[in-house]
Amino acid sequence: SPPLLGLLLPGRFSVFPLFFLALLLGFASLLWLQLSCEGPLPGRGQGQGAPRQPCPPPAPLPPVEDDPSWGPHRLALLVPFRERFEELLAFVPYMHRFLSKKRIRHQIFILNQVDHFRFNRASLINVGFLESGNDTDYIAMHDVDLLPLNEQLDYSFPEAGPFHVASPELHPLYHYKTYVGGILLLTKQHYEMCNGMSNRFWGWGREDDEFYRRIKGAGLQVHRPSGITTGYETFQHLHDPAWRKRDQKRIAAQKQEQFKVDREGGLNNVRYQIESRTALSVAGAPCTILNILLDCDTSETPWCVFG
Repeated sequence: SPPLLGLLLPGRFSVFPLFFLALLLGFASLLWLQLSCEGPLPGRGQGQGAPRQPCPPPAPLPPVEDDPSWGPHRLALLVPFRERFEELLAFVPYMHRFLSKKRIRHQIFILNQVDHFRFNRASLINVGFLESGNDTDYIAMHDVDLLPLNEQLDYSFPEAGPFHVASPELHPLYHYKTYVGGILLLTKQHYEMCNGMSNRFWGWGREDDEFYRRIKGAGLQVHRPSGITTGYETFQHLHDPAWRKRDQKRIAAQKQEQFKVDREGGLNNVRYQIESRTALSVAGAPCTILNILLDCDTSETPWCVFG
């Protein structure tokens, strides 16, 4: 026996007991990992008590370099983001695998807000749209904490009009009929017809309700999935409000303004800088990280800052 193995395994050395021991230890570690983490399983919604880390995703599919046989369209998956790294580590490999299995050509854009203003989901999506390039022809406005569990969900080119994947009949939390948040697909032409989303919504909520009015104002019809039988277990919602509080404060005139339709702002006046643009691989799944500095006119929307 080699000297080191002789020190670790005294007595006569045999490779078979060592191999069996390695298998046993590997199985035990996998079992412990499964029991101590939170994976994308049906029926698992918001957790209770102390959060558990997401399970490592399945091994991603081998990267495919834009196989033309998958069709002529290419999706820009736009993911507004700030400081939710444990969700990001689960999201990118999971969505890359999910879309690849469905033969959807795609590019994942993580829209990381790095300024000191309050979070602005709508402005980040506007920036993602403008920065996604001419090689994508439709977008998915996609929350980082929502994973599709049903492979029958359609992420293909929404030629007929905006397609709300996370419909009220399927979303685990939001069930009102005008809801269009969570996951919404649009062609780039239709998004431009709406002038994108309003930039006036700082903090959490209401921007998607205002966007629903924009969709209707542009003469577009929202379409939703049919034939999905998994109900509220169609998605896994990774967000746990017990330990990750949302910024729901309403400051100054924000409470009154949040119910108004913004008829002027949108794609045409979003103000931002790209601090950096980085191609990244997460567990073998490719994505593009955009570090974004939004700008705010405090005379127009003083609620973009606290205090």
